[in-house]
Amino acid sequence: MKKGEIYEGIIEKVDFPNKGYVNIDGEKVIVKNGIPGQKVRFMINKKRSGRAEGRLLEVLEKSPLEVREHVCKNFPACGGCMYQTMSYEEQLKMKETQVKGLLQEAVGIGTDLHWEGIHGSPIEFGYRNKMEFSFGDEYKDGPLSLGLHKKGSTYDVLTASDCKLVHPDMTAILSRVLDFFTELGAVHYKKMQHTGYLRHLLLRRGVTSGEILVHVITTSQAEYDYAPLVSRLLALPLEGKIVGIMHIINDSLSDVVQSDETRLLYGQDYFYETLLGLRFKISTFSFFQPNSLAAEVLYSIVRDYIGDTKDKEVFDLYSGTGTIAQLLASVAKEVIGVEIVEEAVEAAKVNAALNGLTNCRFIAGDVLKVLDNLTEKPDMIILDPPRDGIHPKALPKILAYGVENIVYISCKPTSLARDLPAFLAAGYEVQRSCSVDQFCETVHVETVCLLSKLHEAKHHVNVTLEMDELDVTSVESKATYEEIKEYVLEKHGLRVTNLYIAQVKRKCGIIERENYNKSKSEVAKQTQCPEDKEMAIRDALEYFGMV
Repeated sequence: MKKGEIYEGIIEKVDFPNKGYVNIDGEKVIVKNGIPGQKVRFMINKKRSGRAEGRLLEVLEKSPLEVREHVCKNFPACGGCMYQTMSYEEQLKMKETQVKGLLQEAVGIGTDLHWEGIHGSPIEFGYRNKMEFSFGDEYKDGPLSLGLHKKGSTYDVLTASDCKLVHPDMTAILSRVLDFFTELGAVHYKKMQHTGYLRHLLLRRGVTSGEILVHVITTSQAEYDYAPLVSRLLALPLEGKIVGIMHIINDSLSDVVQSDETRLLYGQDYFYETLLGLRFKISTFSFFQPNSLAAEVLYSIVRDYIGDTKDKEVFDLYSGTGTIAQLLASVAKEVIGVEIVEEAVEAAKVNAALNGLTNCRFIAGDVLKVLDNLTEKPDMIILDPPRDGIHPKALPKILAYGVENIVYISCKPTSLARDLPAFLAAGYEVQRSCSVDQFCETVHVETVCLLSKLHEAKHHVNVTLEMDELDVTSVESKATYEEIKEYVLEKHGLRVTNLYIAQVKRKCGIIERENYNKSKSEVAKQTQCPEDKEMAIRDALEYFGMV
């Protein structure tokens, strides 16, 4: 089996998030973006350490699980959805199997997960309250498009005028914006050349209020009169109501949506959303769960897992905009939230005041450092870390509190599975666990675990856990620096150095041993990895299963 060779086979199973397996003459080949039971044609594009990976070229035969027609004209080419042709019940079954398998392997076969199933979203389509659409073209030098990237492509963009993940109000706005800039002859921003004008369309819509914020994100490389666009948008016959229109200037080389300057073209830059009886002020960059109705399911489960918090000190670590902290504040002595993003902390303070909560305190800073300075001792800890999970050096500090109960909320079950052994070694057991599907039709899923301290009356083995054991050094063997460089160059067209890779690995919690692959040049230590290259390296680390 060599790179470039083409094979056909049946996808036997799919591991989280989208890693399918095809058996070719006794050798397993990883083929992503398929459904169990599909017969596919694929080309070998990776071969290393006895493991082969293929790029999906064509689905030759449908899977028996594909029992319905797709509902979007861009399916299956669009990267937004994976499972439209599967019934929602089968989607949930597959995600549940994936998560249970990961967690069971993490805690050990025979150890009870106390699994309580997977909870589906109250609505399957039109659930997203926020969407970032990209400007581009469907093929090189083609007409302007506005929507989502094709599967496996960082350049080709399919116009999402029929997207079923969002409310029809959003697709109506998208079509009107695309028509306006097409008439003007405006050009999209080209990431490799760093030239062009149009970058993104960011839309937010309150589920309970129907209020909508519209953000057009561009570079400063051109100037247009936005008054006609504002008039056209306000004239749209929408179910909801546009309350704010903004033009955001972003000249960053990174493809991340951010603001160098924000110009308010109409109305206000916020709206209010209600969640489990609390009001939250939502602005352009506020973090808020993208599926409001499923978020209510998630947070209700979290509240149930937490149990009685009366007269208790609660730490909400990686607290975001403080949603969980505020849901607990009315039944706790005090809730202290810690979040590294300062804007999120400020939003949390505003929302706490909005809801009349005086026993919530929010601290801006890295959990790893903030815990060293906190004098309060928690009775309970809530963990809701980003996709990469808990920093391996923060984990011992969290475990050192020795609280009886910890609730871990994970948006990436592979990160949770990586962290679980440390909790077990510190004397915790999984008391309850489940998943919540916030992202129907996609590969993503939320998972919640209640971790409880083993009581002395129970028989258990005491394990000494050294900090080095928590460093994720084992993943270093999964891909060499040269393989990471090759992947980044092949997929993103970028050349990266060992130093840049090492910097990004450290940010992801992959702590290298002293003097491991360090640059020989002292001057190089002063050079920081550019944002676009950091994103590409992070993509490579995820591709190789290192984060």
